[in-house]
This record gives sequence, C-alpha cells and structure tokens, in this order.
Amino acid sequence: MSRLSYALKALLFALAASLLFIFPAPASADVTDVQTAWRLLDYMAVDYGGAVSGGSIKSASEYAEMTEFSASVSSRIASLPTNPARDQLEGRARALQAVVASKGTPDQVAALAHGLAADLLKAYPVPLAPADAPTFARGETLFAANCSACHGLAGDGHGPNAAKLTTPPIAFTNVERARQRSAFALYQVISQGIDGTAMQSFDALSNDDRWALAFYAGHFAFSDAAAKEGERLWKTDPALHQRIPDLTSLAGLTPATLATTMGKEKADAVIAYLRRHPDAVVQAAPSSLAVARTKLSQALTAYRMGNRGAAKDLALSAYLDGFEPLEPMLTARDATLMGRIEGGMGELRAAMQRGDAADGITTRVQVLNSLFDDADTALSPDAASRASTFLGAFTILLREGLEALLIVVAMIAFLRKAERDDVLPYVHAGWIGALAAGAVTWAVATYVIGISGASRELTEGFGSIFAAMVLLSVGIWMHGKAQADHWQRYIREKMSKALSGQSAWLLFGLAFVVVYREVFETILFYAALWTQGNGGILLAGAGSAVVLLGMIAWVMLRYSRQLPIAKFFSYSAWLMAVLTVVLAGKGIAALQEAGIIDIAPLAQWPRVTILGVFPTLQSIGAQILMIVAIVIGFTLNRRRSAG
Repeated sequence: MSRLSYALKALLFALAASLLFIFPAPASADVTDVQTAWRLLDYMAVDYGGAVSGGSIKSASEYAEMTEFSASVSSRIASLPTNPARDQLEGRARALQAVVASKGTPDQVAALAHGLAADLLKAYPVPLAPADAPTFARGETLFAANCSACHGLAGDGHGPNAAKLTTPPIAFTNVERARQRSAFALYQVISQGIDGTAMQSFDALSNDDRWALAFYAGHFAFSDAAAKEGERLWKTDPALHQRIPDLTSLAGLTPATLATTMGKEKADAVIAYLRRHPDAVVQAAPSSLAVARTKLSQALTAYRMGNRGAAKDLALSAYLDGFEPLEPMLTARDATLMGRIEGGMGELRAAMQRGDAADGITTRVQVLNSLFDDADTALSPDAASRASTFLGAFTILLREGLEALLIVVAMIAFLRKAERDDVLPYVHAGWIGALAAGAVTWAVATYVIGISGASRELTEGFGSIFAAMVLLSVGIWMHGKAQADHWQRYIREKMSKALSGQSAWLLFGLAFVVVYREVFETILFYAALWTQGNGGILLAGAGSAVVLLGMIAWVMLRYSRQLPIAKFFSYSAWLMAVLTVVLAGKGIAALQEAGIIDIAPLAQWPRVTILGVFPTLQSIGAQILMIVAIVIGFTLNRRRSAG
C-alpha cells in the first residue's frame, strides 16, 4: 500500500474521531423515582379513606401502608436531581406525612397528594401517554391472561385466587374509586406493582401492552350504556375535543376532574367511551402539530422550573414526535415555512442549552406557535391542488434522486473507463438492492409499524456521513489518477489490484447507502402526499421525474465515454469532492435534528438545503473539515505527481 493511501486512511480516521469528540451524544435521565413517587401519591389519594375515618384508624394494615408510602414519597423526592422546585416539593411531602401521622381526613390527604403529584410532574416531566392509541381488544386478552385470576373477568375483585390473598385485590367496578383514577395511574401500577401486596410488576410486557391493560382496567366501572352516551357527546360537542386534544390529556385525566367542567354523569359517559375507544382522540386531532404544541408548552414549564435537561428533551420530542412527521408534506406545500420552523426549533433547543432567560425562551415558543398556525393553513385540505401535488412529487423525486444518480453514474462510468465490467454487477446490485429495501421500508412503515422521527433523522444522518467519508477517499484517489502522466500504463498494470474483491464490495455498499438514503426520504415524502388524494397526479409527477433523471444519466454516461480518461478522473474527483461536502453538512444537520449532536446556531449564515448548508457551527464545521481534507489530499497528489 502506498504512503499516500496510508495518509488518506489516517486522515479519514482522524476526521471520524474528531466528529465523535466534537459532537458528543447527550445523556438521558432516569425517571424511575419520579414515576414511583407519583404512583404512591395517586394510590394514597384514592385509598387513604380505607385506612382512616373520622380521625380513627379503620384498618391498621392499610394505615401502616399509608404511613410507609408517605415516608417513601419524601425520601424519593429528596433523592431527585437538584431543581429549584425540589425544596418546596420536599416541604409539601413532609406536610403530607404529618397529616397522615395525625390521622387527617381523606379529603385532606387526597388534596395534598393530588396537588403534590401534579407539581412533581411539572418539575420533573416524565412520559405520560402511549405513543399510539391502545387497542381495547388487546387489553381484554391481556387482562384475561394476567389479571382475571385475582381481579375476576368482570373486574369486580372476585377472581379464583382472590380469597387466598392477604390484601384483597382492587375491584375496578367501584365507581367512586374509578372516578379518582386516571389511565396513567393504572399504567404506573401495572408497570411497577405495589410493594407489600400480591400486585406484581408487569414490566416484562411491552409498553403498548401495559397501556392497553391500563385503559381496559379503567373501563369496568362505566357501563356500555354510558359509553354509548359518551360517544354521542364526543361526536356532537367540539369543546370536548379542545378539552381532551390528545392521548396525553386523556391518559392523565380522571373522571372527577372532567366532572368539574361538565357534571358527573356526562364526565363518566365521556370517559367510558374514550377508554373503550382511545383512537377517537387520535382521529379527532387535526395534525401532530397538536403534539408539538403540547410538548413545547411542557418544555417551557420545565424550563421555568429550572429543569433544563427535561425541557430540552421535551423540545426535542416536540420536533421528532410532533413536527417531523409533517415535514415531508409541508416541504411539498411550503418549503420556506418548513425551513423556518425546523430552524426555529433547533434554535430553541440551543437557547435552552445556553441557559437563556425564561422570557426569551417564552418568546421563541410563541413565535413557533405562530408558525404552527401558518403550517396548519398550509396543510389544510383546501390548500392541496392537482398542480401542487404534481410539482411536489416531481421536485421531491428529482431533488432526492439527483445526488444518488450522480454518484452511481460516476461509479459506472469509472468502471467502464477502467475496462472493469466484471465489477459493474456489484454497483448494480447495490442500487437495485436499495430500491428493494426501500419497497420493504414502505410496506413496513405503512402496514406494520410507523417510523419514528428519530429513526428517520438517524438513517439520513449516519447514511450521509458514511457516504461522505467514502466519497472523500474515492475523490482524492481519482484526483491522484488524473495527475498521473502514465495513466494508461496504470490502468493496464494496476487496476486489477486496485479493484480487489474488497473494493468491489465497498462500491456495492456505497451504491446501496447513497440510493437507500434518498429512497428512504422519498418514501416518507410520497407517503405524506398520498394521504392527500390525487394519486394519479402524484404518479404522473413521479414518472416525469424518473424520465428526467434517466435523461441526465444517459447524457452523463454518453459524455463520459468521449472524455479522455485523465479529464474524466479530474471531473469525477471534483464531483465527488462537492458531494462529500454536501453530504457532510446534511448528515450533521440530521443528527442534530435527532438530538445526537448539540446545536450552536450561526445567526448570519444562510440556509441552502440543496447544498447541505445549515446555519449551525457543527454543520458548517464538518463541511470545513471536509474541505480541508480535500485540499490536503489534492495538494499531496500534485506534489507526488510533480516529484
């Protein structure tokens, strides 16, 4: 291996290492203590009445349990990370202990416990809702298999094993208890169990299954007739949709809380319906922008409470879970607005990371909410037209396909120039395999599972960086061959060694990655456009783009045959160099959007997406590193050729 090859490899490793050290991944927080403290508080609020009545102990065992739980809440809150609200929370936890010790009334304990639980989540936000609407039928199956032996198939607490238990199992049919309990509270108990009782943790079940169980267990106290009335109310009262806009609101809502605004009977009916049909809330949501707004509001609350880590996580979730799924459709409708929102959300996270004043963060959130209003208008069905669908489908495929086409065609032309047609099948297998993988991705994303925003950004980010690294090496290598005076002798004597089996597989991998990266993005865009209708127009736009891409490929291949090989190598090297810089910028930007890399905005820097130019220090820095590497590599090539 030549000294130049060693130098290039060392340079690539140095660049890769520098990216890892410059852009560290953020750490995640453990929320177990918060969830456990919240669960204990909810349990005390509902069950304390069974331990004390009129200042006297009704059940010594239950009172001992309440005393233990109140002490555990205090110790768990005291062990939480430092937070401006923690001292106040600790004081209120001690006050709750004192009320329990003095055998206070159930109303006192319920008010203190519910209030403390709500403020605990404000100070230390944790996930409060399922990612997707739970399935009632799945909950019924799980309940029969895991819970009915103790709680009974009817949820009345009279299962076959109930009599054997020291602590009687909960009767989910008890209406008064059910009115005080949210689906989130049931989920917490299912996940963690209850110490000192036969209620074990079911954390071995998947997260979706635990949520399905929670919603199913929460329906027993409310009749089918009530659920039917709840369906009527839900479908005829738009104000209810504003009161319960998403799964987070539904999961944390108790019938008692809802009753304060609409009365006990109506509240029971609505909860009866929605716990059987939580998908109704999802269907009612106008778009996932509601998720983005909710997450941003929670992020602002956490930031004002001094919990910057949680605030930044929630702001990231607002992007990945709320806005990112709409990105393809909004790009097709209004790419400028999409860029403004994407940039604004990145700047918000950067401001939180810097520790900007809370008023400044509030202003940024208000601006984003205003931009969301514009997005709602742009995404409305009335904004869709046959022309916009055609142009969206055409420009998306042309833009996403052009980068991959340039790289694949350059590889094919290079192999033909080198008279190595035997390696061409590796390149063709790479891009054909990428198309096949894209079809599988579309099927999985459409019919099996959804693709999360983080997965999308990570796929694009890591794929871009891998392709940039390989292209950097290939571009410098091609430039070196363009400098050789005796290139024909090199082709005849060295090409068989240069293109070994390992190199052929590298070309396969490069073709696969660059094409799959673009196919992956295109699938997401087209899936979003397909939901708007006008399927025929969409296919017409895609077909037109395919024809134009085919013409570009034909011209490139035909022109490359006429070029002297030295010029071909030179032009190809510069093409690879440009694409290396573009992909490096896009890769870092995608990893920033996924929350893997921090964001340091450059206020005066332009945003040119097609060139991979994003106004952040990390993205521009990565592109500068690539440019420096290209300059060093090309300079070494010239010196070697001159020597």
